[in-house]
Amino acid sequence: MTAVCQRIFLLALVAFLLPLSAIAQSSPAYVRQALPEATLVGQGMFRWFSLSIYKARLWGDKTKVTATGWAGSPFALELEYTRTLYGEKIAIASIDEIKKLGIGTNAQHDQWLVDMKKIFPNVEEGHQLTGIFTPGQPSRFFFNGKPVGDVADPEFGPAFFGIWLHPKTSAPKLRQLLLNTK
Repeated sequence: MTAVCQRIFLLALVAFLLPLSAIAQSSPAYVRQALPEATLVGQGMFRWFSLSIYKARLWGDKTKVTATGWAGSPFALELEYTRTLYGEKIAIASIDEIKKLGIGTNAQHDQWLVDMKKIFPNVEEGHQLTGIFTPGQPSRFFFNGKPVGDVADPEFGPAFFGIWLHPKTSAPKLRQLLLNTK
């Protein structure tokens, strides 16, 4: 193949692959409906010891969702599970992590746990659970793209999403990947 033919081939390949990469970075339709300008901010895998639990993706406005100001901007956090987990266990683990962050009162923890147990379904490999955060508004949750419920308390959102995004998270490497602050 001549040098000119190689260049033409490479340009055609790039022209073909660029739209595919744009599609790969496009947020799910239900996220776009709530956050029309959302793009992929960052993503990473959460592992417990060596077990893969879920892949996390943070969707939002990259210029607004930053390491220091994430709670001031709307975003969506999508978790794609790699194993079976019970919804009740997800809710309990979430409250445990919120308590470790020192956010909320005992009464709020109790209510948030009740709310999450009602919302969070059992998950299997490939299932997606997505939360949409808008400052000062109820947190909305979707299971495989379908709405499953809201938590009305506006203080819940920063507490819950702090599990992944708060500077004191128990998963700092995942936080860096989600916020794209390597």
